[in-house]
Amino acid sequence: MINICVDNWNAYMSRPKPKVLLEYVNKKNYKSEQILESDAIWAVFYKGSPFNLKSASAITSYPGPKYKKVSFSNPGHARNLAKKLNQTFNCNDFQVVKLTAGEVVK
Repeated sequence: MINICVDNWNAYMSRPKPKVLLEYVNKKNYKSEQILESDAIWAVFYKGSPFNLKSASAITSYPGPKYKKVSFSNPGHARNLAKKLNQTFNCNDFQVVKLTAGEVVK
């Protein structure tokens, strides 16, 4: 039997809805693209510096290497990756850095 208290339903929501800054809907396939507000970008750094993360098969060159994300708009994903990499490489050199400003590249 499942017991749910409807009065406190909002207390159990996983996260608040993000603020939509811009939205585009393709009228041919009805797919939408939304630009959402974010507090920052969270990136995983190695020994205080940015890095790229590549995975590949050790026994074959097919399908080729895959470069994985190391920066996220959600801090939880970055924390999980840093924890996984620290466990994999048996170290504490991977840490999450909150990026709120930077140099504009032209």
